[in-house]
Parts: sequence; structure tokens; C-alpha cells
Amino acid sequence: MALSRRLFVASAAATVSALASTGFPAAAASGAPHPADDRSLIPVSPDDTPEELVRKASQVRPTARQIAWQRLGRTAFLHFGVNTFTGLEWGTGDEDPNVFQPTGLDTDQWARALLDGGFRLAILTVKHHDGFVLYPSRYTNHSVASSSWRGGHGDVLRSFADSMRGHGIKVGVYISPADENQYLHGVYANGSARVPHTVPTLVDGDDRSPDRFHTLDATDYGAHMLNTLYEVLTEYGPVDEVWFDGAQGHIPPDKVEQYDWDSWYTLVRSLAPDAAIAVTGPDVRWVGNEGGTARENEWSVLPVKENQYGRTDWALSYDTPDEGSRSALVAAQPKTDYLQWWPAECDVSIRDGWFYHADQLPKSVDQLTEIYFGSVGRNSVLLLNVPPDTDGLLHATDVTRLREFRERIERELPADLARGARVTEAAGTRTVDLGAVREVDRVRLAEDIRYGQQVEGFVVEAFVGGAWSRVAAAGTMGASRILLLDSPVRSRRWRLRVTAARAAVHIEEFALFRSAG
Repeated sequence: MALSRRLFVASAAATVSALASTGFPAAAASGAPHPADDRSLIPVSPDDTPEELVRKASQVRPTARQIAWQRLGRTAFLHFGVNTFTGLEWGTGDEDPNVFQPTGLDTDQWARALLDGGFRLAILTVKHHDGFVLYPSRYTNHSVASSSWRGGHGDVLRSFADSMRGHGIKVGVYISPADENQYLHGVYANGSARVPHTVPTLVDGDDRSPDRFHTLDATDYGAHMLNTLYEVLTEYGPVDEVWFDGAQGHIPPDKVEQYDWDSWYTLVRSLAPDAAIAVTGPDVRWVGNEGGTARENEWSVLPVKENQYGRTDWALSYDTPDEGSRSALVAAQPKTDYLQWWPAECDVSIRDGWFYHADQLPKSVDQLTEIYFGSVGRNSVLLLNVPPDTDGLLHATDVTRLREFRERIERELPADLARGARVTEAAGTRTVDLGAVREVDRVRLAEDIRYGQQVEGFVVEAFVGGAWSRVAAAGTMGASRILLLDSPVRSRRWRLRVTAARAAVHIEEFALFRSAG
């Protein structure tokens, strides 16, 4: 599986200068042009001053695919494979394919449950570390085609993709770079050199006539992965997310496979140009833990370096408490190649394990709600794993919990009280007049990330007793920030004041809620 809060407060003069340049323009019309892809990363020089680093960070913009991904909010993971039947979390690669017997497989049931849970994209473990593939591949015998399930004609990926799209859910695929089965067959980590390979590599009886062949540098195993990616991305319809981790196999330490990231990324971009590549990828990063919680101040603009054949990597460690503040940019500068738009994905499982285990129970609604506010509420996307059971179904307890989770979030964030309210703008300030005194205990804010991430500090105030009173304050905002007030506050007029920013601020949302309990 996937592998001291510091808030910079700008000087008053610098902050006023940045905020006053344009104030808070209304969110741009939907027809406004998206930023060009080449603005998603900006080179860093060893000679850049701290001020220059901040200026460059303020100029970084997300790609269209990254904007679409961040707007998803919550996505689903489905860990399913031979581990479901062996009880393992990490398989061995020598499993008997006949162990895979999901006799009641119903991917429509998965889709209905996920839709009811509020999910808009789902990622299937097409291949986990054991190498067992959930579709009939031309390039391995360790697949559903070697199982007696459905007479060797089963195809979980086909069923999954059709069901998700049929219910309006986007399709994601997880293809593990690690492969215990291919190690046993002398392909994975065999020390082979990187040489040009033609993809797809046609096999005996191959009836494909590709419009285009791709010539890419790869090891023997890297070419195997390229052919796997080619099958998945050309035979199962549009894919919206391709998910890699950086795991190595459970193999001797001198048998490390150097992954061909550059070639894999190139093929994905060619075959699925709208797909976000996560979390060992250039579009989306791992938040750094498997608890589903982001940093208190989570930045989407990070200092990064290139590593291991084009892999996007942290200039600082993946678990650094501060990844993107001004001081972090300076600390990372000696190892930084680029400042890059690299937003965080928070992965966590609804149960203790990633694969289904009958003796485990799902997390409570309270736990899931806390995770939601700690991920979606902190400029990140939640990736919640819900593992199918040995029948090939999402367990009834999990299905119920997903619905309860969605209902709880709807109660926590019901109708926006500020919708339709009178709004006034001034430099660095947005004031909302609700027209009547209303009680508020939840605040949701968002920058228009087409213009980057600029807010470094802000306060929310309510007009109470004839004066403005601070009710909440935070550092970063980004694509989504949700603040929970300690207790409800009654006021007619509410104000957002940005106190520190890198450049002109563009606010997309300032929403007010009274939770329904």
C-alpha cells in the first residue's frame, strides 16, 4: 500500500500590498481559460532569494486535470484480489489462482453503495503487490483467466468499469509497481538494462492492430508494466486516475527494481491524457500517512526534485510537518528542482486492513466525520478504501456506514446560509449580510485555484454587540478549508479578512452553515 505547524505572518505593508492589488474578484466565469500546463511547475535556482521563491510559488498554477481532481473532494478505493481470500495484506506471488472465487460478484452493488456514500470516483486494485491481475492479461498467467471462477472468463475490471460509469462514477485504476509473481518468474528486479521496447508487444495469436506503437526505454519488468498499462488504458474505456505507489517487493535488498517512471508517465499521458497520475506521480501526492488526515496548513505548491528516472519526489521528506510555507521553501531550496502544483491525497481504510477481513469492523461515523474534516477540510482529497468481501460484495455493514457517513456530512454542512446574501468587497475583505441574525457553527472557504494558492493567513469575524469579533482563524485555505466553531455564533453580518498572502487573492467560496447535529 501507499506508503509544528508554522504560519508565516507577512509584514503589514507586504500583506496590504498583495491584497490591495485586486481585492477579491468574483470567481471567474466557467468559460475563462484554464492555465497552461507548463505553469504547474517552475524551476528553482540556487541563487533565488527567499522573496524570489515566494514570488515563484505564487505563480504556480494547477493543470485542468488537477483542478478536476481536487473538485472531487472524496474518492473511493477498492482493494480486492487474492489477498481477499488468503487473509493476507501483502501477497506472495505464488498463490493458486483458484483461490480467487468471488461467486457473488456484483459491481453494480459496489457502485450503488459508493454513489449513496457521496463518492464521485473509485479506484480498483487492478494489480496489487502479489501480481495477481483482475482482468485476463496477455502478459501473465497470474490472473483471473487462470482461475476456475466463471470458467476462466471472469473480468473484474470490465465489470467494475462498466458499473461505475453506468452510475456516473469516474474510473480509477491502481497498478502496483511491485510484483512478487514477476520476481518468481525472473522478470521483476532481474538487473536488466533499460533499452527501447515497443509497446504493445504483440504475442502469439494477438489480434490487435494498434494505430500507434510506442517506443519507450524500460527494463524487462518496466516493459511488462508498460504492456499492462497499455491493455488497461486502451481496452476498458476512459480512465480518470492512474494510481501508483512506490512499493518494492518483499525480495532480497540487493534486488531492487529501478522503476521506469518516465516511460510509464509518458504512456499514461498518451493514452489517458485527462487522467491524474497519483500518488507516485506528477499530478497528486501522498499526504504522508495512512490515517486520512492532512496537515493543519496543507499547501498544494511544494518544492520537488526529480528522482529515479523522472519520478516526482519531495525535496523535503514525505512526512515533514511543514511542506510549503515560506520557511519550508527556503529549507528545501538546496534539493529543489521545481516548485510544483502537487496537491495532497489522504488515503485511509474504512476497516483496519486494506483488504477485507471478516473479524474487522468499519470505523464509526464519528471517526469518518473527523477524517473528512481533517482531509477535505484541509485542502486535500479523501481516498477512502472500502474492501469487497469474499462473495464479491461490499459488506452490508460497510454499505450502511457509507450511507450514514454521507448523511452525517449533509447534516454537518446543510444549506449555505450565505447563498443569495448581499456581499461587499474591499481590499482583502469580504463581508456577507445574511439579512437577518442567523446562527453559524461551520465555515467553508475556498480559493479559486485557477489563480494558484495564495492565502497564508485569514480570520473569520462576526458583527456582535456593535463590533466585529473574531470567531475563527487559520493559515492556508486552498481548494477547500472547513472550520468548526467551538460553539454556535449568532450574527447577521460576517466577514472574511485575509491577513497574509503571497499575491492577489481570488476567493471562490465563503459559505456559512448551522449544523443539524
